[in-house]
Amino acid sequence: MPSQRDLFEVSGPTHLTSINWNCPNHQRSVAASLVQGVYVLERDRQQNRYGPEARAPAWYQYFHFIPMQILVDDADSSIFGVVYQYTPPVPLPGSVPDPYSLNAPTFVVAFRGTIAKKKTLSRDLALDFHILKNGLENTNRFRAGYEALNYLVYTYGHQRIWLAGHSLGSAIAILAAKSMAKLNVYVKSFLFNPPFLSAPIEMIKDTKVKAGIRIANSFVTAGVASVLKKHSKRSNDCFDMLALWVPQLYVNHADKICSEYIGYFEHRKKMEEIGAKGVGKIATKNSVRDLVLNVFGNGSEPLHLFPSAILNVNWCHSPDFKTAHGIHQWWRLDLNLDSRDFQYCSN
Repeated sequence: MPSQRDLFEVSGPTHLTSINWNCPNHQRSVAASLVQGVYVLERDRQQNRYGPEARAPAWYQYFHFIPMQILVDDADSSIFGVVYQYTPPVPLPGSVPDPYSLNAPTFVVAFRGTIAKKKTLSRDLALDFHILKNGLENTNRFRAGYEALNYLVYTYGHQRIWLAGHSLGSAIAILAAKSMAKLNVYVKSFLFNPPFLSAPIEMIKDTKVKAGIRIANSFVTAGVASVLKKHSKRSNDCFDMLALWVPQLYVNHADKICSEYIGYFEHRKKMEEIGAKGVGKIATKNSVRDLVLNVFGNGSEPLHLFPSAILNVNWCHSPDFKTAHGIHQWWRLDLNLDSRDFQYCSN
């Protein structure tokens, strides 16, 4: 029997009977549903569900999308991404055109995260390990995803292209969007539960202890960056180039994989308040681990660090990790979402 979570009519945002493409809540729900469509496409493949038995089509057809390109990992033949094309319904004769449809994306490139099933787990975990060592850009999965995005951007322009990913898929999306931003191309991005490579300080309940650890970490990071000036300059230059890319970042406060983004962005203001704005700026651009790895020629630009974002935090109670890290939360009607805009200024 298929999982109920794969059935759109049971688990999907069926409350969205019409889409306001200007509404951030609608945009979030559609983007998350399209990512879920990628997950279900792969589970359909694994369980040989085709034709009327397939569960994936409902997740994208409901919003008038069709798969223009299926992205397949050449290592395990799994589906890891989809390039969706929007096909708006033909208006009835005499009807008034929907003004909101003008802001709908023409294409959405979506990437799934890890699937804990025998046919995909080994490959997905190997890619998760590549994230830990900042080696994702050297994988075939990233290259295939980036090539698909690159083709769309240079064929149709970037203005009506969306990029979306969850967990491992959001890491691929981050890396692809960063690569585009360095070319002064800023793709609208929806990043669900992206991994943050750090100890989960956000999980500490005592706010004073938490703030003290962050401040100490900032001074240590800034000190290491100052000593290793040659290696930190590269990180600083790359970081400043990304300032105009402002992704929609979705994290759950109880998710240890991504919750540290909350402190990462909010801590900048704290450093300003204590008169250490300069230290805070250096620390937010660098990672001690990656600075040290760069000394030995094994490092690269930290995947998880970027200057600007609209940070959306889900404060709903999550009974377990699966709920806190899951994609389904992002289209719930009872979402307790707090959104804050963090715009980076290099001055």
